[in-house]
Order: sequence, then structure tokens, then C-alpha cells
Amino acid sequence: MMSDSQEENHLKVLRLLMENSHMNQRDLADALGVSLGKTNYCIKALVEKGLIKVQNFRNSQNKLAYAYLLTPLGIAEKANLTACFLRRKLAEYESLNREIELLKREVGEHRADIPLSSGL
Repeated sequence: MMSDSQEENHLKVLRLLMENSHMNQRDLADALGVSLGKTNYCIKALVEKGLIKVQNFRNSQNKLAYAYLLTPLGIAEKANLTACFLRRKLAEYESLNREIELLKREVGEHRADIPLSSGL
């Protein structure tokens, strides 16, 4: 089972490649804010899982020209990862909202103790 951060990285890569299949690994690494090595590892994992396929343009002037194409399985997995990510972020959002409400009540109870310069 993948960690949340691995799932999030895979989702980000799938989303980026769906938008632009001609991104190279350096562009992906920059967009993700991770190392080129980590990006390469992620791409290899997605290829091994059958989520993306790599197409090499041998006739291209640039011999390193590749396209990373999402497979039907990759498109389905992107949808699944998106749903999981959304559920996780909604739970975080709800938890933060509860914490904010508790803090507001706590501040309200002790408002007299807070200096006016605090910005609250």
C-alpha cells in the first residue's frame, strides 16, 4: 500500500501528464518540486503499474523526445486517486474548522487577557 505522499505524487504526475504528455522528467521534477531521481522513480513505478506508457519518437530530431501517455487504467486510477485525495483534504478541512471554532471560543473567553496590539 502506498503512503499518502506517494499517492499524492502519483496523482500530481498523472494530472500533469494528462495536461501535457510531452513534459520531460526535468519539467515534471520542477513542477512537482522534487528531485529528478525521485521523478524518474515515480515514472518507472507508474509504467510498471500500467498507468502510463512511454512513447519514443525515434524519427524526431531530438532523440530523447518522449511522450508519457495515460493508459485507460491510468485514467481510472487518476480518478480513484483524485477521489481519495479529495476525501482526505475534506477531512483535514473539517478538522481545521473544528479547531478554529474551539480557538475562537477560547479567545472569546479570555479576550480581556489579550493585548489590543495582537491583531485579534
